Amino acid sequence: MYDPNRFIESDPAIRRVAAGEPTVWINPDYLPVEVTDGLCQLVVPDSAIDDAEARLARFAPFIRRCFPETEATGGLIESPLEDIPQMQQALEQEYGCTIPGRLMLKMDSHLAIAGSVKARGGIYEVLKHAEDLAIAAGKLTMEDDYARLDSEEMRDFFRQYTVQVGSTGNLGMSIGIMSAALGFRVKVHMSADAKQWKKDLLRSHGVEVLEYSGDYSKAVAEGRALSDADPMSYFVDDEKSVDLFLGYAVAARRLKKQLDEQGIAVDEAHPLIVYLPTGVGGAPGGVTYGLKRLFKNNVHCFLVEPTLCPSVLLGMATKQYEKANVRDFGLSGRTHADGLACASPSSFVTRVLGNLASGDFTVTDAKLYDYLRLLDSSEGKRIEPSSCAAFVGPCQLLTLEDSRRYCAEQGLTEEALANSVQIAWATGGRLVPAEVWEQYLATHLD
Repeated sequence: MYDPNRFIESDPAIRRVAAGEPTVWINPDYLPVEVTDGLCQLVVPDSAIDDAEARLARFAPFIRRCFPETEATGGLIESPLEDIPQMQQALEQEYGCTIPGRLMLKMDSHLAIAGSVKARGGIYEVLKHAEDLAIAAGKLTMEDDYARLDSEEMRDFFRQYTVQVGSTGNLGMSIGIMSAALGFRVKVHMSADAKQWKKDLLRSHGVEVLEYSGDYSKAVAEGRALSDADPMSYFVDDEKSVDLFLGYAVAARRLKKQLDEQGIAVDEAHPLIVYLPTGVGGAPGGVTYGLKRLFKNNVHCFLVEPTLCPSVLLGMATKQYEKANVRDFGLSGRTHADGLACASPSSFVTRVLGNLASGDFTVTDAKLYDYLRLLDSSEGKRIEPSSCAAFVGPCQLLTLEDSRRYCAEQGLTEEALANSVQIAWATGGRLVPAEVWEQYLATHLD
């Protein structure tokens, strides 16, 4: 058993975290990509990302047929990348900060089907499981038109099997909606943090929702145990899954294409800085990994977590990884950022990101709603409170001493930052009901 007090006493950043203060932790183990390249290829080789990208392309005809909203993208699930200059100006005026370069919003909040970043990893893992089952049973080959999966014959086949997952909300929606479309029986184990509208939406798709009074870890543990007891059940493990990770990693290649289409260069003189809201770590971990494979030392990826539940920060900073729990440091773990309410982090991701993540900003729950209103009034865009956590990064990058030092050490000079692109990665929002938006906009916290 580790002693949290030892870390609190020895590390000023952890001391601020334990006190519930918004801060930044700069990763002391961050290394240049040329040093980490060999290890990265051993853990998740580029060929595995190639395979994931090809699999999503094979399923595109099925997705296009079942989900008409993907017609414009030919069955690929992708989100816009948009400039938000009015939000950039509003943040600078409201908080007296300087945000150099170009501020953009990666709108995974508006991904088709599930309306969140989980539409990448969650849907990918369900599709891979379906493909594995169908090929093993002789009902599908990789040369087939996968649109044939949209048939009663195939749904009857998949109905023999159950897919289960533990979730605070968005992962459950992506798993539930896609699994139900294929014909699987689906059970989503949801923690007390999950919003009621997300549970209702899942049930409307025929998904069985099991509710727990405990937190995310409890929901995952119960779901895993029930799934393990059923030989016809498959558990999507957000804490350990490589397949989820690969689905998220493909996002980097899609982003590069969007940057290329907009004529945006990423190089030493034009750095890319990305801020990723983080729960258990799967989605931001996969995205970060993919970005580092493509842009190497010219991309800087910062995780962002609520002050009440910064589990990935604590897992990485203490090197206790999945053993770290925010409650060990006197934090409640209960946050309005329901998608980020994971008291302990992913064992897999905290290790993979050990040398790749630049650092981790924390943000108060009150700021989530302030940012939400500011984005709505300045740009007319609405994203979930959890997504809005990303805006603390560009606001604080040049405000906090530790992140300023990071910039200086990494060659992010005033000139380079002026030529930079900073991306706030919006992780959810499209499926939020109108009445819930009104509640969000009217929520003011101390």
